[in-house]
Amino acid sequence: MDVSHAIPAKAPGRASLRQRFAARAGLSRMLTTIRERIESLPYDYPPAVILAADLALLVVTAAAVIQRHSYFPSALPLLAMATAFLPVPLFAIFRISPHPLLLKGSALASCALFLLQPVNADFAPFVLVIVAGEVAAVASRGWTIGFTLIAILELVAFDVAGHVHWGDQSLQGLPMYVIGILLGMFVGVMLQYQRRFLYQERENQAIRSGQAADEERRRIAREVHDVIAHSLSITLLHLTAARRALQTDDDVTEAVEALVEAERLGRQAMADIRRTVGMLDAGPSQLAPEPGAADIDELVGDFRRAGLTVDYARTGDLTTVSGAIGHALYRIGQESLANVIKHAPDAPAAVRFDVTAEAATLVVTNPLPLGPAPRRDTGMGLRGMRKRTELLGGKITAGNGDDGWIVRVGFPLRTGACATLSTMLPGKLWNKQEDT
Repeated sequence: MDVSHAIPAKAPGRASLRQRFAARAGLSRMLTTIRERIESLPYDYPPAVILAADLALLVVTAAAVIQRHSYFPSALPLLAMATAFLPVPLFAIFRISPHPLLLKGSALASCALFLLQPVNADFAPFVLVIVAGEVAAVASRGWTIGFTLIAILELVAFDVAGHVHWGDQSLQGLPMYVIGILLGMFVGVMLQYQRRFLYQERENQAIRSGQAADEERRRIAREVHDVIAHSLSITLLHLTAARRALQTDDDVTEAVEALVEAERLGRQAMADIRRTVGMLDAGPSQLAPEPGAADIDELVGDFRRAGLTVDYARTGDLTTVSGAIGHALYRIGQESLANVIKHAPDAPAAVRFDVTAEAATLVVTNPLPLGPAPRRDTGMGLRGMRKRTELLGGKITAGNGDDGWIVRVGFPLRTGACATLSTMLPGKLWNKQEDT
């Protein structure tokens, strides 16, 4: 019985398909290895630049070999071509870095081997042009100038020996080759300067990143300082009121109300601190709205409920105040009222908030306490307020005035309002600033 049809035949082309996949995978691994090794070079040039130089060298040497077809079967042109690429197998197999000395030596030897068999309109001297650019791109100025001079001297020596031809007269080709070597050197020098500028830009970028990180940390510190100073000042006032209610009047209801208000403010402060610290790793969409100009009324109300006597007046349209300026005004008012509680706890305070078409002005005043002047800490109070103001182009003064201690801050709301602000802020207070 014929059983030949009973044996299933292999699917046609399956073996060749596997071979193609294997060949493609092997080629991909080889290209990846080549790219990794090129990137490991100490010259910090993209692999595309290095491969482009090698491709140009390949084209020139191949053209020089083809020009010498009349010398075949002589193997000297092929040996010259292999010599030009000597650094490639040394690096690929033995991991010998293509030092400028190796590049120079292989180029000079390759060109010399080519010129031993002269041809008209020779491409061989362009090997020196390409390698002059490579050496200038990776070596110092001394190496670059030295190689350029040696390459020119080599061409002059072969020209004297009658091996550099351009048509019927050799002297027509030599100046062109010399100019080509000089141009190649200049191209390499420009590449090296570009690399140096890249290093400098990376260093500058690292410095700018560090400065931006430091400024962000200082901004977060100012926010946390303002939140804590405000919440603790009001909380302590409520706790003092509760203690006095229990000790003096035995009024439990009033004490409970004060403690409830202190608890509310404490929870609010914790939420503010979490939100502020959350700026370190949260995206813009995750941030809660910052307090602004419209929240100054509630801020004054918190201090009033805590027992501080505040005379408050506000004029103008708050919609003309931007969010950044409103937030700065809120924090400065918060810090100023907290300082009233800290340095003059029994003194009343006055807050004036005026918004015009040109500027937004906030003034906080309080009488100075009797007795010795209160100690001014070297903390972040006035420094933080001044920093907020300067970042937004405003002006701030803080010091002793006719009405006691005065903090006055103004922000321009329209271009050209700086003159208005200058007249609005008395110059005599600028020399009396103190830190809080």
